[in-house]
Amino acid sequence: MPSSRRDLLRWQFDLTWSLFEYHLDRLEPAHFRREVAALSWTVRPDDAGRWVPDWADTEPDPVPVPTIAWLTWHVGWWWSVATDHLQGRTPRERDEVSWPGDGEPTVTWLRELRAEWLTVLDRLTDADLDEVAPFPWPRDPEHTVAHLLAWVNAELMKNVAEIGQLRLVQDASS
Repeated sequence: MPSSRRDLLRWQFDLTWSLFEYHLDRLEPAHFRREVAALSWTVRPDDAGRWVPDWADTEPDPVPVPTIAWLTWHVGWWWSVATDHLQGRTPRERDEVSWPGDGEPTVTWLRELRAEWLTVLDRLTDADLDEVAPFPWPRDPEHTVAHLLAWVNAELMKNVAEIGQLRLVQDASS
């Protein structure tokens, strides 16, 4: 049984990550940029060969169906920024977070982000959890670092479900 708030949030994170590992272990390079709908968001190489995500500052209506590539970039972006905030680093801008590419490079990147996140998470104390969250609610006194950790868990769970569903649809339609 978890003995602290941090332990409970860590348990929830570990549960979500175990679901992600199920899909990460089964992702093939062909899964990443396959568009399953006419209206899709993905990542595309720019003139320098850097992968750039489709993006709009205002969410379009209807919302494009993201590819696994886009979703994995998205996870890397918000997770990098959340980690930057908790590490006291200047948070990266969206366009500074590069997607590594199809297959193993992205799986390795996500596992590295997890390892860094666990290092941050495991050093937090109860007093740290009570501090005002620096992200994603800019210094809103209603939200603490504990809320930020719960948000990371929820956002990861949502993105894992989306990635898993896309992978299952692709495999079923092959």
